[in-house]
Amino acid sequence: MFQKVLIANRGEIALRVLRACKELDIATVAVHSTADADAMHVRLADESVCIGPPAARDSYLNIPAILAACEITGADALHPGYGFLSENARFAQILESHRITFIGPTSDHIRIMGDKIEAKRTARQLGIPVVPGSEGAVENEDEAASLASDIGYPVLIKATAGGGGRGMKVAHTAEELPHALATARAEAGAAFGNDSVYMEKYLGKPRHIELQVLGDGQGGAIHLGERDCSLQRRHQKVWEEAGSPALLPEQRAKIGGVVAGAMQKLGYRGAGTIEFLYENGEFYFIEMNTRLQVEHPVTEMVTGMDLVREQLLIAATGRLSVTQSDVTWSGHAIECRVNAEHPHSFRPSPGRITYFHPPGGLGVRVDSAAYQGYVIPPYYDSLAAKLIVAGRDRHECLNRLQRALDEFVVDGIDTTLPLFRDLVRNKDIRAGNYDIHWLEKHLKDGTAPSHE
Repeated sequence: MFQKVLIANRGEIALRVLRACKELDIATVAVHSTADADAMHVRLADESVCIGPPAARDSYLNIPAILAACEITGADALHPGYGFLSENARFAQILESHRITFIGPTSDHIRIMGDKIEAKRTARQLGIPVVPGSEGAVENEDEAASLASDIGYPVLIKATAGGGGRGMKVAHTAEELPHALATARAEAGAAFGNDSVYMEKYLGKPRHIELQVLGDGQGGAIHLGERDCSLQRRHQKVWEEAGSPALLPEQRAKIGGVVAGAMQKLGYRGAGTIEFLYENGEFYFIEMNTRLQVEHPVTEMVTGMDLVREQLLIAATGRLSVTQSDVTWSGHAIECRVNAEHPHSFRPSPGRITYFHPPGGLGVRVDSAAYQGYVIPPYYDSLAAKLIVAGRDRHECLNRLQRALDEFVVDGIDTTLPLFRDLVRNKDIRAGNYDIHWLEKHLKDGTAPSHE
């Protein structure tokens, strides 16, 4: 087992990794920017190192500073969390060259899955179903028009690099295609420094279903079931469920077997997530995230497995601690991403938390690095807390979530708690009747809550 793990992240995920390390008796190192000097993970870690000023590019994305922190503290492994450098193949390769274990996949697998075109090509080769679309990048308008005619409108144009909805445009007709292509390219170039785009069939009312996988890097791999992440705003997940209200257990077993088999062929190491669009009983590969997901706790709640602990054990031993037959699913879980944002305009709301009272009780979990008096800095992601609730079935889970949301108090800043209080009472949500477009339509119709 590792002697000391450096946690190259901040906020709730840094605290989450720290807890798993402590339970395995692994010493921890927290790195932080000057803005995070009073952060909870910094207070609780065995050692801490300041790696730069507030801007992420000068601290949490500063590879030389993080590498120096590993060397001066003697850390023999590094956990990247999610975001920042977690899917940076060059970073993983640099750590490997310095004999520091990167707690995640190989740099080659990060690189393959980080390129949307290469990822889609690899998925197809591994037997994972993909959305009909271009084999590679679309080079010009003539090629785009020919492809769109073959695929059938509407079509979706997507950046080959990056994510978060940037560089993504829909063309409903041939007349819309040139503008959509040019706009997607411009956005992709500005956001990612790479204006390469590809094209795929645009699905009308799909759900976003993702499968959690674990691999030992030696041909062993299992799946831990699905999460439904269809409630999204601007392609950003807002609410996640395990399992999906749209899937039957036999569907989970079938697609789970496909992705686990694919990861075995790939020789994948660590935790990963295969993301799909799901419509009319069919799964279509979108991408693979070669890291821990924000929404991993809902999988933990229904399987009873600690995913960060599994990441640490796989990286240290090269073995899975469980087989597929050991994995069972019980009950239902939902996660709400409570952001420091105005609940209607979604304008960021950094500032000091003057009162913080998280909910509790059976089946209620709050993953947060916030506390009373903590200042949410303006430099990073606005996630303030994750509320995760589990029940014996979806009905009990929703009722428990409603109760927990009503208990949750955060004063001093705006949060999205009022949005979730509205959603948990909505008849479509209660019935599980929603797709990836539902939330934006709900908000556009003016049914989102006003400021509280």
